[in-house]
Amino acid sequence: MAIMLTKTINRFYKKAEAVADDSGSGWRVHLDGRAVKSPAKAEFLLPSEVLAREIAAEWDAQGEKVQPATMPIMQRAATAIDRVAPNRAAVIAELTGYGRSDLLCYRATFPEDLIERQAKAWQPLLDWAKDGLGVALAVTEGVMPIGQDDASLLRLQDHVESFDDYHLTALHSLTTVSGSVIIGLAVMNRQIDAQRAFECAMVDEEYAIEQWGEDAEAVARRDRHQAELLATGRYLDLLAGR
Repeated sequence: MAIMLTKTINRFYKKAEAVADDSGSGWRVHLDGRAVKSPAKAEFLLPSEVLAREIAAEWDAQGEKVQPATMPIMQRAATAIDRVAPNRAAVIAELTGYGRSDLLCYRATFPEDLIERQAKAWQPLLDWAKDGLGVALAVTEGVMPIGQDDASLLRLQDHVESFDDYHLTALHSLTTVSGSVIIGLAVMNRQIDAQRAFECAMVDEEYAIEQWGEDAEAVARRDRHQAELLATGRYLDLLAGR
């Protein structure tokens, strides 16, 4: 019997372990000898042993209650299987679309210290995208939409399409949380780590906090985004066998 989890439940098992699949094509997570399935009832077959072991450790770390929200690596692997794989074309289109309105392309008109801070954090990533990926995105001041070069957007799409479903899931998380597909691709290509991605994504928010002080909503949002990006960074390390 397979085990699925979509909500908080009482713990019903003693031991979680990573087990090589009989087919030799991947790894599974077993709870007391029974295979975990995805929330959508799909086969929960993982591409690497270290990823399976980490997810098994998340199950083992649960207390009397099993809470999906405390298993970020499980969540990302399940997203790859249940949401990204069956909707791959739509995910690719969504991520490519970020190139038309990427956070890094929209700069402040004032004050001067914020302009400088944005340029210092963001321009090196745009320069890398141009030189390393062949994706040259135009920059503007203010929030009015700016057109982007179609050839660059096609090259951006090619890069997005190159990832398998598990890595595409990571790119989707990095991009949607940061607001920048360039930040996402920089992490995927090991140009920056997840912590630096968070710092780049929060330039405007951090500046506002410095000027006006913190409020509970802003702090909660910042902490949530940091946790999501760092969890995705960890997920990428596991996919790479680290």
